[in-house]
Amino acid sequence: MKEYALIGHPIGHSKSEEFFNEKFRTEGIDACYITADLADLKELKGFLQAHPQLRGFNVTSPYKQAILPYLTELDPEASLLGAVNTVVVLNARWGKRRLIGYNTDIEGFRLSIAPLLRSHHRQALVLGTGGASLAVQRAFKKLSIATLTVSRDPQKNQGIGYNDLSAQVLDEYLVVVNCTPVGMTPNIQEYPPIPYNCLTERHLCYDLIYSPNQTRFLQQAQAQGATTKNGLDMLLLQAHENWKIWSAREHENSTIQ
Repeated sequence: MKEYALIGHPIGHSKSEEFFNEKFRTEGIDACYITADLADLKELKGFLQAHPQLRGFNVTSPYKQAILPYLTELDPEASLLGAVNTVVVLNARWGKRRLIGYNTDIEGFRLSIAPLLRSHHRQALVLGTGGASLAVQRAFKKLSIATLTVSRDPQKNQGIGYNDLSAQVLDEYLVVVNCTPVGMTPNIQEYPPIPYNCLTERHLCYDLIYSPNQTRFLQQAQAQGATTKNGLDMLLLQAHENWKIWSAREHENSTIQ
């Protein structure tokens, strides 16, 4: 049986396993999807050796950038971005498998936020600077929306710090996207330290987190009248893109036995 997987740390919140196994069951696909909580990415080699039927895997926080040195090659978009969330595993006649990295977060985010954007949504604050943040910034570029990152270390990441957020900044940046794990299950009482009282009904606040369904970030934004959305649609959209990629490359495995 073919295997697909999710690697990251932690991954208990993920719905990918549920989504893909239901897809495989309903469509009669002879495959299964598993999760691998790797406390250190050095464990990847052992995981690959233990799963010879692995055909592809997803990468989640905190490894979307750290995975790059482990890959054989990169799709041009993933190479440009410097972050990967999808890997194709291809067999090789000499035994060593090829790992090819892609990024489907870009399209997943773009397609999920596009219907909510209005004419006044011309600039966006992106909370966080990791792999997910890079994908969100790339998607906004495709949507012709300027971005400014917010992080705990703005000097390192060429953005601004949370202490720099003011009424004036939030008056200019009417889209706010949380790309950090702050507020994710099980730490559901946490939330990014932004001045929520400066949010208005003109703001659009998006949280890549989907567990819990309504984070404290979204709750507080909604209380100010802002439009809100969590990351579940993004997950489903990028998962469909994952399957397209895995399916398209599968014939290469079937020709090497």
